Amino acid sequence: MCGIVGVFDARQRASVSKEVLLRMTECLLHRGPDDQGVFVSQEEGVGLGHTRLSIIDLSLLGHQPMANSTKTLWITFNGEIYNFQEIRTELQKRGRKFKSGSATEVILEAYEEWGMESVSRFRGMFAFALWAAGAR
Repeated sequence: MCGIVGVFDARQRASVSKEVLLRMTECLLHRGPDDQGVFVSQEEGVGLGHTRLSIIDLSLLGHQPMANSTKTLWITFNGEIYNFQEIRTELQKRGRKFKSGSATEVILEAYEEWGMESVSRFRGMFAFALWAAGAR
């Protein structure tokens, strides 16, 4: 299991603190002692945090929060997508490239391919927060 946290300030007047996000993730280290990370966009008033329990992709390529290749989508994810390999295969047939073996990256690519409809394709138990930069 992993731990996910997030902060969103719709007013964009108050800054999102990287230090606060790090403290939030530290409270969840018991859920994911293998890795910890944060993403902050001061301009958009958003921050995502993650503690990781490495199970499927044990490499650093599974580090979260994870961005797509253009850094326009960011995700923090916890759970299991039982059919992520089948979805990955379908996305590869559509020309999508992957650098990791993680379900997290599959979620990002699926969202880019199918938008919100992608969620209906996932089978499992999961929670994630996805930030689309500039999508206000």
